[in-house]
Amino acid sequence: MNLANYMDITKLQDVTNVKKVFFYRICGTGMGAAACLLKESGLEVAGADRMFYPPMSTYLESSGIDIFNLEDENLKDIIKGYDLIVVGNVVARQSDDARMLEELGIPFCSFPAAIGAFVLKNKKVVGVSGTHGKTTTTYFGVQLFEKLGMNPGYLIGGVMDERPPARTGEGEYFFIESDEYDSAYFEKYSKFRSYFINTLIITSLEFDHADIFESIEDIKDEFKAILPEVDEVIACSEWESIKDLKTADKSWSEYSRENVKIINVENGLSTFSMKCSQGEHTFKTNLMGMHNILNLTSIIIVALKAGKTVDEIQEGILDLKMVQRRQEVKGEFNESPIIDDFAHHPTAVTETVSAISLKYPGKKIHAYLEPGSATARSDLFQERFVDSLKDVASATIIKPMRPTTAKGQGDLDVEKLKADLDGIGVKTSIVTELDMLISLIKENSNKDSIQLVMSNSSCLGLWSSEFVKTL
Repeated sequence: MNLANYMDITKLQDVTNVKKVFFYRICGTGMGAAACLLKESGLEVAGADRMFYPPMSTYLESSGIDIFNLEDENLKDIIKGYDLIVVGNVVARQSDDARMLEELGIPFCSFPAAIGAFVLKNKKVVGVSGTHGKTTTTYFGVQLFEKLGMNPGYLIGGVMDERPPARTGEGEYFFIESDEYDSAYFEKYSKFRSYFINTLIITSLEFDHADIFESIEDIKDEFKAILPEVDEVIACSEWESIKDLKTADKSWSEYSRENVKIINVENGLSTFSMKCSQGEHTFKTNLMGMHNILNLTSIIIVALKAGKTVDEIQEGILDLKMVQRRQEVKGEFNESPIIDDFAHHPTAVTETVSAISLKYPGKKIHAYLEPGSATARSDLFQERFVDSLKDVASATIIKPMRPTTAKGQGDLDVEKLKADLDGIGVKTSIVTELDMLISLIKENSNKDSIQLVMSNSSCLGLWSSEFVKTL
């Protein structure tokens, strides 16, 4: 590797000499959003990639950003006209792409570093971190602060109805989904370490991303590295791994099931109480499930700390939208709602099943699980998946088509998972084809049932199928 031109741009005091920025592999979710943020900030931005698909391609085009094909024979000359290259994490360390970029002689950095230096440095940044709920919690924060008239900026790694994934915002606050995944082949540390975070929310903390981390201690080390840089922490104290991070020299607000209680669920609204350092309050919201209520609590604490009143907050949380693929009702078949959810980790599966049970009391839940991530495809969660699905009427496991890349782990044994679930009375099937999956959904659908599909991937192409289009 030749990293002579690698620039840790977050450490520079002055970046005003950078006027033109080129994004290499621009069509990734994070890269595209970052490119649009820099464009909004007044920089000249362009990029290149191999494949261009909506919604990111149309989002980039609508932002006035030129996109080139990586196969363009003049691409090197085009890039040489820019002051800085932002390199996507999809570029591998030993790839031809990496060698080409290193040899151009132009400074390069990661997209988290670019966002930090050009967008976040002068904002009051609320970073939403944790194993679960980052996307939805960030979206809750954006919606509440917009309703409070604070015009926040944001970056959210999910699809929202009629809303771009990122916006600089005219207000002082910026909400950013802050994950622990690494930044680039030359920055093997968590993205959130480049974000100049003032308020760090930690929703949860357990082992995941087994393709890049070897233990929970590795993940905790990333949090320990950023904690000295943040002003305050708002954390869910139910997690021992989060408690381990707490230090006396840091402002630390906590919330948990001990001080947040759901009082009533009626007419599509959850009434809940919460105790925090700002007092004891009761709120109503359209959100369902304790995990959503806890995530919302962290945002309420941010709003209270910002000086907003309980009445103002109550008005702002009464009708909140979810990011797509989070308990999203896609339609009905034979009077049975078909729901799409991003859950693929056992904890998320447990919480999602619980929330759907609360929203549809008395209905049988038929679960369809695609273990898509490297960790989910491994045997690390072999037993936990059994426990997470113990309360459903039936389970369908979509067999992974590729081996896990989790460090030191074998592949998930789906046959054993089926046997273990059958053994506790949960009728279980294994599918490998879309037709098999659709057939089971149809078979299980009636007015007394719910079809809950949990996947962070394509689910064998279910959501683009003709069957879904006819719901």
